[in-house]
Amino acid sequence: MAARIFTVIVLVLGLAWMCTFRVYEYEYAILFQLGKISRSDFKPGLHFMVPVLQNVRTFDKRLQTLDAEPQRFLTGEKKDVIVDSFARWRIFDVEQFYKSTDGDPRRAGLLLYQKINDGLRSEFGKRNVQEVVSGERGAIMKIVTHMANERGEALGMEIVDVRLKRIDLPTEVSSNVYERMRSERSRVAREFRARGEKEAITIRADADRQRTVISAEAYRDAEDLRGAGDAKAAEIYAEAYNRDAEFYDFYRSLNAYKSSFSGKNDVLLLQPDSEFFKYFGNPRGQQ
Repeated sequence: MAARIFTVIVLVLGLAWMCTFRVYEYEYAILFQLGKISRSDFKPGLHFMVPVLQNVRTFDKRLQTLDAEPQRFLTGEKKDVIVDSFARWRIFDVEQFYKSTDGDPRRAGLLLYQKINDGLRSEFGKRNVQEVVSGERGAIMKIVTHMANERGEALGMEIVDVRLKRIDLPTEVSSNVYERMRSERSRVAREFRARGEKEAITIRADADRQRTVISAEAYRDAEDLRGAGDAKAAEIYAEAYNRDAEFYDFYRSLNAYKSSFSGKNDVLLLQPDSEFFKYFGNPRGQQ
């Protein structure tokens, strides 16, 4: 008897488990009856179904990330770039999502990224490398997100955002670009060095010119001062000579003697009655 009761309880619990399903807050649920959609507007909680005739599939309603493989695009200046992008999306119409993709997120991502890549290829083809990297990157993302949303609506998906993670040049192009950058930097450095050498030559030439001018002006001023001094000295000598010619003559003779006999071995050969010795025999200079 107890075994029968236990068996009945197990059967009832098993039947109840088969007849119920739970929908969480982060899920959508679709109830199928004989393979066809019967209902999809379930609220979070516990719900009932008819076993065998009906079955349930759930889908995540949270924000999801679609990360695709990097793709190669051609810019408006015919340069290849490798673009790594991702999209954030979520389901907003679960029935449409199931009908369009058979409920497979990978298939949905493939269909969606075909549209995203088409949009990126179109927008990159209108711009050069500088514009796609920095200048108009935000505008490109806005346009591509709008285009992806148009495709997403047909799939029952809402595209929240499309973003570029990285934009790289192909390896063979990067080497050429870096080489051109080095050449350009070398050219600019040579221009700066040449400009500096030119400025240095100009500064040195101007300094030499100023030195020559200053030296010439200093020499001129010195000669002027020397001439003025000599003239003043001659004037003083002349005035002194005019005051006492005899004393002046005597003074000049003493200076001549001093200059002539400055050394111990100095010798002069002159006649005794020479004008040079006129003050030796007579203090007044008379022969």
